[in-house]
Amino acid sequence: MALLAFQKAKIVTTHRKHETDTGSPEVQIGLITERITQLTEHFKVHTKDHAGRRGLLRLVSKRRGLLDYIHRKSPDRYKAILVTFELRK
Repeated sequence: MALLAFQKAKIVTTHRKHETDTGSPEVQIGLITERITQLTEHFKVHTKDHAGRRGLLRLVSKRRGLLDYIHRKSPDRYKAILVTFELRK
């Protein structure tokens, strides 16, 4: 199940840098992290959903790529994101 509109809006307003920001890495990582959390809960019940698990791995890879990009551009922002989203290094 995809993120609902109000969930998405809440994440965007929480992590945006300015009023019209919807595509900064922080916002994208927030949306992907929420989706990963939902899928993780889904797989606790539906253990044989291998197609969905493949999608989860793609999301994790995409989030890792965004984190690597931020780490190269601004290590301070990277550290702040790790703390904000409670991610491991």
